[in-house]
Amino acid sequence: MKALALVTIHGMGETTPDYADRLFAQLQRTLGTTAEQLYYNNVYYQDLLQYNEQRVWQAVGSRLRWRVLRRFMLFGFADAAALEHRKEQPHSLYHYAQLKIARALYRAKQQLTNDGKLVMLAHSLGGHVLSCYLWDAQQAKAGSKPAAGIWRDIKRYQAGISGDTPLTDEDIAFIRGDAMVALITTGCNIPIFVAAHAMEQIIPFTKPNPSFSWHNYYDKDDVLGWPLAELSAEYANLVTDIEINASAGFWGWLSASWNPLSHNQYWQDKTMLEAIVSRLRLLIKSK
Repeated sequence: MKALALVTIHGMGETTPDYADRLFAQLQRTLGTTAEQLYYNNVYYQDLLQYNEQRVWQAVGSRLRWRVLRRFMLFGFADAAALEHRKEQPHSLYHYAQLKIARALYRAKQQLTNDGKLVMLAHSLGGHVLSCYLWDAQQAKAGSKPAAGIWRDIKRYQAGISGDTPLTDEDIAFIRGDAMVALITTGCNIPIFVAAHAMEQIIPFTKPNPSFSWHNYYDKDDVLGWPLAELSAEYANLVTDIEINASAGFWGWLSASWNPLSHNQYWQDKTMLEAIVSRLRLLIKSK
């Protein structure tokens, strides 16, 4: 059994199921024997979206200029729009994305010791998707019924989370995020979703436990990655923003602020990898 689980969630745009494999391999090499205490898993929700996006691209993409950039924008912003569209419906994409998060967290719990802890690494749109999931989970914990998603009645979705195995109170607490001690976000675009709200409505989820910390990494040249602490007093109390130069050395002139193609370089950046490794080592050592 492992002491710590690292669960990733991808961002917007075309993504393959093995999107985190390169990162996991790098962490494994760098952590050495410490990696024996770490369980890896990922959330993959792009399969809910990609077929329809590909159909639209095939219909119109051949007639356009800037095809690489347009394809990135189409797949990326279609993801965001689809996940928010009619999310209150029982079979919405919002609902199914949450089900995938819960399933990944349930699987992680099965690999951990009784006091095992959770770290989540979310990129881009994944930060918003996870934030909504945690908000809904906390609403349910407080006795309120969320407006959308699986936390309206979590036990109803047992089959999609744990199969024939009944969800225990401990399982529900874990998939709710109670054991999450660290959240790392990269290229997070939560401000795009809350910018039109009054400041008093811009409230993040609350700390799931006293040990929890949220580090948000952004590159000022990434037009899709944003700092979060200035959104509201509540965000300032919860999030530590860290500026890095994630695109340096990978895209050269393409890393300029006008070009969103630099958005997907965070997990290959040396500084970012060192930060993740340092955090994991510290958390494993403290166990």
